[in-house]
Amino acid sequence: MYIGIDLGGTNIAAGLVNDECKILATKSVPTQAETRSGEEICRAMAELALDLCRENGVPASEIQWVGIGAPGTIDSENGIIAYANNIRFFGTPAAKIFRETFDVPVYLGNDANCAALGEAYAGAAKNARHAIMITLGTGLGGGIIIDKKIYAGFNGAGGEIGHTVIVQNGRPCSCGRKGCWEAYSSATGLINLTRDAMARDPEHKSKLWSVVKDGKLENVSGRSAYLAAREGDELAKSVTDEYEAYLASGIATIINIFQPEVFCVGGGVSHEGDRLMEPVKKLVAGQVYTRSISNIRQTEVRLAELGNAAGIVGAAMLGK
Repeated sequence: MYIGIDLGGTNIAAGLVNDECKILATKSVPTQAETRSGEEICRAMAELALDLCRENGVPASEIQWVGIGAPGTIDSENGIIAYANNIRFFGTPAAKIFRETFDVPVYLGNDANCAALGEAYAGAAKNARHAIMITLGTGLGGGIIIDKKIYAGFNGAGGEIGHTVIVQNGRPCSCGRKGCWEAYSSATGLINLTRDAMARDPEHKSKLWSVVKDGKLENVSGRSAYLAAREGDELAKSVTDEYEAYLASGIATIINIFQPEVFCVGGGVSHEGDRLMEPVKKLVAGQVYTRSISNIRQTEVRLAELGNAAGIVGAAMLGK
């Protein structure tokens, strides 16, 4: 049996995971990232893992290893969280600190990479050796799986596919560059596209104004454009079309580089399901390098299946 831990800025979630990649039990606690040091958070993760075992009658001796998916740049070889911009990790020896409380083997991975690994073992890409996953949330997280292993580059910072530039000198990105895929295809990117469209409609003719709380630009969400588009609003449809074009452009670019068997799309925006995915799949199919080669397999673009469980499952599989 294994324990997978998904460390987020708000909560730490842990799960008992068996050899079939099934989560048998979970427990979570607040991260308290604003007040805790990185070292304190590592000890909190270890206490959470021990409590999870105690509450479910699992002796610590039955845990083969613990895997931790954490945000930021991970030195997995040395068990160090090198840097995370939302939690105070600066060269923190997370595995060593964790073992002071719970003495088991500890494996570390980036949280987006762990989510991708979870989908590769138990989700939308479980029958694929090579897979890529993106999460469409506040940012655009990415994970690259090659031969069922995370590809993270020589320094642990690889896989940041959201920071591929798709618009030269485009929108500013949180990473400091301009025109990154994340700036256009994350939920934040969709919100910005929606706000821009509403600003072009000063007479409030679009249904976008009625689906947004109080009709205020600051209340626009990643759902707003899709909600209004469902009501036949043309301005909203222009937003979703533009968003899907950016998303498909990035997906096709990454497919052309890696040619994975499966490309998974998860995160909040993916909850639009087929309304999002069907047009995106068509756009991708028309852009990939292999589109005119009929005698080879093509990458399948799929919705991710595991949701929030992906990070726990993937973390638990880090030791495989």
